[in-house]
Amino acid sequence: MTSVVERLQGQSPKFSVEFLPPRDAEDEKILWKAVRELEGLDPAFVSITYGAGGSRRDRTIRATGRIAQETTLLPVAHLTAVDHSVAELRNVIGWYAAIGVRNVLALRGDPPGDPMGEWVAHPDGLNYADELVRLVRELGDFCVGVAAFPYGHPRSSDLDTDLKFLLRKLNAGADYAVAQLFHSPEPFLRMRDRVAAAGCSAAILPGIMPMLSPRGLSKIVELSGADLPLEVSRRLEPYADDAAGFRATGIDIATEMCQRLLDEGVPALHFYTMNRAKATREVLGRLGLVTRA
Repeated sequence: MTSVVERLQGQSPKFSVEFLPPRDAEDEKILWKAVRELEGLDPAFVSITYGAGGSRRDRTIRATGRIAQETTLLPVAHLTAVDHSVAELRNVIGWYAAIGVRNVLALRGDPPGDPMGEWVAHPDGLNYADELVRLVRELGDFCVGVAAFPYGHPRSSDLDTDLKFLLRKLNAGADYAVAQLFHSPEPFLRMRDRVAAAGCSAAILPGIMPMLSPRGLSKIVELSGADLPLEVSRRLEPYADDAAGFRATGIDIATEMCQRLLDEGVPALHFYTMNRAKATREVLGRLGLVTRA
């Protein structure tokens, strides 16, 4: 199977997409509608998250396998250490390998129930993402990605400490990193440049989610762990009671940020889709990355 690193090669910028695991049969229909709509646009890769605290990991594993077997897309398997023994992790990794999935996003993961709660490792499990990276590497010829945090991980005391943890994951054998959400290009670009200055050449992909509604914006702020910049707030405030205006402005902001990132040389844009394809297609079309949106 092709690797993510191979898919990111070349001069033209790429994009990738991330989906949520379905909660039920209806969710699964919505997911597969988005998968099929984006398949024809040829993303570099697609992934399905484990769900908060690993809550939907069985559905994630099944959906990832289905993508590998029934589509032309390159699947990246999410894997977290949450509530997994090393033996269980070995079994999951082996199952992925058996169906031809050779790309893994290795994450420590958040505590079940409360993402900000105290981390407690499985008694026979792992404590850190770099340990998971090494385990995946030991078990086969995998291309491994990790998470990066432009504002710093919530449990990191400062950005210097967070950079050390990111470099530790990359030096453990990760090939690339995918960034969590951010509200303006600068925090991401500073993080990327600091990784490069430390002598690491791994690709760092920016994570993008257009701000489509006030409720969605609140979720983005929560997931990013950082307040919205004043200039972004000012652009969105006039549309608090205008759903169409809010969405249009959110698409504008996302497109402008993506264009700045492309101008700064990022190799690919990673879209968090929330299992909907339309906004991603719109931004890609405006950027000229797809011929039909």
